[in-house]
Amino acid sequence: MQKTSIKITAEKLNLQNCITFVEDDTCGGIVTFVGTVRNVTQNKTVTLLDFSSYEPMALKEMQKIADTILEKYPIHKVAIHHAIGKLQIGAIPVIIVVSSAHRKAAFEACEYAIDTLKETVPIWKKEHFEDGEVWVNSHP
Repeated sequence: MQKTSIKITAEKLNLQNCITFVEDDTCGGIVTFVGTVRNVTQNKTVTLLDFSSYEPMALKEMQKIADTILEKYPIHKVAIHHAIGKLQIGAIPVIIVVSSAHRKAAFEACEYAIDTLKETVPIWKKEHFEDGEVWVNSHP
């Protein structure tokens, strides 16, 4: 049985697909993190975000995060999906969904996944403003 769903795509992300992937009768909790494009950052009006990635490495790093939380927490399944390309305000660039028998493990695993993704996965974000643009997350 496949326990992870890892995806980078230019297509619109689908929360329900991620939830359906992790659902199981043995699980009493499903925790989701849905990142959305907001219209303001650092007191500047954001017009859109543009995500790019070194996909082969990003997919490997995302899989590593999923494998780690499967080992570290008593969870059943995990989905980590990230969008690339230009995303408008309100669009979803990242979805993480985790299922487990009990909620605490799912919450902890989900938090670990998003925090680690932002630190280690080679996905970069360019914020576009009314008066210019700037790259964010210049790491890893």
